Amino acid sequence: MKCCSKKERLVALPCFSGFSLPEVAAALIILALVSSSVLTVYNRCIASAADSAQRYKAFWVARENMETLLSGDSVTEMAEIGSSDKYPQIQWQTNVETFYEPITERMWIQAICSAEYTDTAGEVQTVELTHWLTDLTKKDVLEIIEQKQKEQEQLAEQAEQAEPDEQGEPDGPEPDDEVKPKPDTKNPLGLPDGYEDWPIDEIIGWLRDNGFF
Repeated sequence: MKCCSKKERLVALPCFSGFSLPEVAAALIILALVSSSVLTVYNRCIASAADSAQRYKAFWVARENMETLLSGDSVTEMAEIGSSDKYPQIQWQTNVETFYEPITERMWIQAICSAEYTDTAGEVQTVELTHWLTDLTKKDVLEIIEQKQKEQEQLAEQAEQAEPDEQGEPDGPEPDDEVKPKPDTKNPLGLPDGYEDWPIDEIIGWLRDNGFF
């Protein structure tokens, strides 16, 4: 009889070892850096979206005020401020004013509607809309001059009434005192006589040269 022997082969299986402490610490640090970057970008996106929403609200308020002005039959110089009924956090301001346009050398009436809001960084931002309404005719310019003269007269009267009279009325001026001429109450702006008959270009040129705009 033959005796058969079987040879057993031992197969070496791979051996897996765990991560070391430095490797785990390095992985956690990398994960923390990536997570912080993602959170930073996420917060910026949220802030940007919130600021865009506030800016749209401010633009809506300014546009509504401008449309109200444009839908009117006439406008006058004005300056108004307030807060929106729909968005109480939005503050608005509306100005209608005259201005001199140097290229065409003409005077215009413009409307400026602005709205302010506070962004997520705590800074005040402004949305402003400007619209040129119409140019001024000679009649409009003369009316504006007359209105400014009336305002100057009222200011002069108020200043005289508010001036304290501590020493009483003097009997007469002292020899060394200069007698100051009183301003012309009929023409406090100092316009030359007969300016009503000037063409509009000369009136605007005189106002420009004397620093009224």
